[in-house]
Amino acid sequence: MKYNTRNIGIIAHVDAGKTTLTERLLYYTGLIHKIGNVDDGNTTMDKDIQEKNRGITISSAAVSTQWEKGETVYNINIIDTPGHIDFAVEVERSLRVLDSVVAVFCASSGVQPQTENVWFQAEKHGISKICFINKMDRIGADFFAVLKEIETKLNTVPMALQIPIGAEVQFEGVIDLIRQKALYWTDENGETIIEKEIPEDHKADADEYRMKLMETLAEYDETFFEMFMDPDNKITEQMIMDALQKVCISGAAVPVLCGSAFKNKGVQPLLDAVVTYFPAPDQLPAVQGKDPDTEEAVELVRNETETFSGLVFKVVIDKHMGRLAMLRLYSGSIKSGDTVLNVRTGESFRISRILKMQSDKTLSIEEGKAGDIVALTGIKDAKTGDSLSAVEKPVLLEAITIPAPVIRVSIEPKTNSDEKSFGLVLAKIQEEDPSLVVERDQQTGETLLSGLGELHLEVTLEKIRLNHGIEVNQGKPKVSYREVLTETRTHREKLSKQNGGSGQFADITFEIGPRENNEPGLEFINLIKGGVIPGEFIPSVEKGFREAMENGPLKGYPLESMKIRLLDGSFHDQDSGAFDFENAARDGFRAAALSCSPKLLEPVMQVEIQSIEEYTGAVTADINRRRGIISSIDERSGRKIFTAEVPLASTFGYISDLRTLTSGRASISMKLSHYALVPDFIANTLIT
Repeated sequence: MKYNTRNIGIIAHVDAGKTTLTERLLYYTGLIHKIGNVDDGNTTMDKDIQEKNRGITISSAAVSTQWEKGETVYNINIIDTPGHIDFAVEVERSLRVLDSVVAVFCASSGVQPQTENVWFQAEKHGISKICFINKMDRIGADFFAVLKEIETKLNTVPMALQIPIGAEVQFEGVIDLIRQKALYWTDENGETIIEKEIPEDHKADADEYRMKLMETLAEYDETFFEMFMDPDNKITEQMIMDALQKVCISGAAVPVLCGSAFKNKGVQPLLDAVVTYFPAPDQLPAVQGKDPDTEEAVELVRNETETFSGLVFKVVIDKHMGRLAMLRLYSGSIKSGDTVLNVRTGESFRISRILKMQSDKTLSIEEGKAGDIVALTGIKDAKTGDSLSAVEKPVLLEAITIPAPVIRVSIEPKTNSDEKSFGLVLAKIQEEDPSLVVERDQQTGETLLSGLGELHLEVTLEKIRLNHGIEVNQGKPKVSYREVLTETRTHREKLSKQNGGSGQFADITFEIGPRENNEPGLEFINLIKGGVIPGEFIPSVEKGFREAMENGPLKGYPLESMKIRLLDGSFHDQDSGAFDFENAARDGFRAAALSCSPKLLEPVMQVEIQSIEEYTGAVTADINRRRGIISSIDERSGRKIFTAEVPLASTFGYISDLRTLTSGRASISMKLSHYALVPDFIANTLIT
């Protein structure tokens, strides 16, 4: 049987209309019977209290629905991801398990910074994309300008499958370039589509863009090229659609559609495009994994007769059902009652129930098959990124990368009576969101919560208050600095202890210093000759240095990068053990690192501010005041766009400051750009 499943994500910048579009997709596919709106706080996907209050999506919601096209019914699993950079891990873990994405753009704002981030995240995972230019009814809407931006800013080849009829208030419908028809939505809920001939004044544009579409297809699909070049051949709609599917799956070029989700225009053709051009799970290459014992590569075909493998991409703790592990099945199938293996922990467990998520409702199903996205109950100890597999054939799949936190805040419950439940709540929140780190400050005994940005921490603390009823006192946000060595030194570390019976002995001579180009992580070069340190102890030396990097010599911040050359050493037949060499490396680091002129590094954010002409001076002066460097000032749809690099330490409270400065006429988005040396005059105040 052919799979009629599509696993799609919806990605975009904050406020491009993702959740509104998802709401319309669910309405037209019959999953919901009343359209909700973000502004009214009654959408299906944003069910968290804060999501309703803030009008943004925080955690990626999953929902399964069906769409009928022709004779076929397609199962569509949709994940609506957040657009805010602070929730990057939500996007990353969704993209890791999806096969394709619909990228939503605002017709007047175009390609915004967070769109670029998620777009390139999707590129990294090699998934197919379709663009939907939304908000065609907005002031400043310009389909062709956004088309150009998609090409230049996202470095891709856009293929317009439609062009709009009118824009802004005059936006009436779209021209389908494949079928050469004009489509109009006449009733309020957009359920009736009327097809007409293309209006005379749009014919020239329609012909031009249809020809561009065919030329692009000819460039990227050889079969289509031959048909296109044959003068006796009449190109049919089916030929165009077949070529489009091939090109879309290969990622060589990207189909573009348009509409206004809020005005219920253009959504059904998008659903048709999703099921027509996006790949079914079994059309994708085999899944790559490795045998956890031998490290050998393992390939699994994506069908239900193959052995079972799947990836836990999210853990949700539900009030009624307890712990749910969201799972993408890559191969094979599972039934409730089956025993499966968690490859990371090596433990087997029995699946009690398999659920299909329909946003806030769940549906029990008997069996999950390759290509499905389901939730499992009865899985203890599962974490984001865990591979589950058949007990007889363990397969480790590529895990999910989780970005390191850049900002932290000290927190404590307001009342002592909440002390006990506070620890449990923090553990639970960390399980659901692995990009949060909770730790105790060794010196002050404070509990520190670290995350990816101010909004990320704000939302987390609000969640503790709203969902768990605990009021929290918080300190001022602090930057998570890093450290780096700037000079190279040679050091000998000798560990020799006798305490009756066998002793401890390790002796190492090493060179310690910065890496070339300060690449992150440890570069460990083993130059030991003649077995003066036995080979089996070398990994322990490396491990000792790697662990020592977690506490830098200046202020105990993690060391961003370091180079170690292990030059010489000696060992004792009876007294030397792996642990002794690990300890020697740690002690040697502590003794030598401070003499390598360590310096502090701070996270620098890439900031984009959109404002209007009259506030240019104020915004520029404010960026300079924050030690920021402006890299460009552009103009788009009558608005000024400032791109700048600003140290994270200067961005606290930026959003509210900017609102005051521009009377609420500016918007700002930030993402981590890189780490840079802290200027001496500031470092001195931090180190004393």
